[in-house]
Amino acid sequence: MNDTVLLSPQTLSHPQPTVRSTPSWSVEAVLALFELPFADLLFQAQKTLRAHFDPNAVQRSALLSIKTGNCSEDCSYCSQSKRHQTGLEAENLLSLDDVVAAAQVAKDKGASRFCMGAAWRGPKNKDLEPVMEMVRAVKSLGLETCVTLGMLKEGQAEQLKAAGLDYYNHNLDTAPEFYPEIVSTHSYQDRLDTLHSVREAGLKVCCGGIIGMGESRLHRAGLIAQLAALDPPPESVPINGLVPIPGTPLAKNEQPDIFEFVRTIAAARITMPRSHVRLSAGREQMSEAEQALCFLAGANSIFYGDRLLTTSNPQVASDNILFEKLGLRGV
Repeated sequence: MNDTVLLSPQTLSHPQPTVRSTPSWSVEAVLALFELPFADLLFQAQKTLRAHFDPNAVQRSALLSIKTGNCSEDCSYCSQSKRHQTGLEAENLLSLDDVVAAAQVAKDKGASRFCMGAAWRGPKNKDLEPVMEMVRAVKSLGLETCVTLGMLKEGQAEQLKAAGLDYYNHNLDTAPEFYPEIVSTHSYQDRLDTLHSVREAGLKVCCGGIIGMGESRLHRAGLIAQLAALDPPPESVPINGLVPIPGTPLAKNEQPDIFEFVRTIAAARITMPRSHVRLSAGREQMSEAEQALCFLAGANSIFYGDRLLTTSNPQVASDNILFEKLGLRGV
């Protein structure tokens, strides 16, 4: 397939859920990217990255679980579902002081964005006020703010925006046709509806997926096509490698093949050229060389810090050493 076809958006030709978006890359066109020779795909991804970003600058975000466990949903990958016996100890909403202290540590270590996650199906109105206080306090430290709280009710995105929130994270996880294999307690359309509410409120969108849940390459292409079809595409696209957690239905899944993972990052970079593509969960299981391949494929954002919501993350000191070896600059 020639460069002109690969780098030009195509019309979506597969059945789509109802979503307020502009047609973009077709699943077939994204699949064609995945099937390119590896070096050709990375070359195109690097060209795209360099056309829109400093190729050696990596945005760093920190992530804190502000309310842990006891979630009503049945997401097959998640340790925080009360339906799975993972041994995770549930915790109530953190205090404002604890959140501010964690945000200050993250800033001191070089993070520019602070993300707060709560294990809810969606926040009740009474839950929203303390979260908005956290947003205001973290914002006052000079950090960008992001929250992931589940599905939003009418008016809640507007309230978060008024509190100073910058980004709302709500992942699509996978392609629509594979999604019922992973989650049954809410639909793909529920996720799309929340993303629409977030965008309508004027918030930036953080939305990506998980690789290694048993999906096919076609499903991975379908995920990327769905993300690229959002209007506009997400400003931040986290690509997660599944971390198999004992007690979850996906506990025995193998780590995703690194070359397939890198191909997914490259496809995200090419189809969403102005988005930050984040190397997210699963990074601790990667070698330095594997992470370097991800950056070469167009990843230009990471979660930075020793822990994600409930899983560990590479140590800050290790990241600093790797950045020095690769000539990367954290922003």
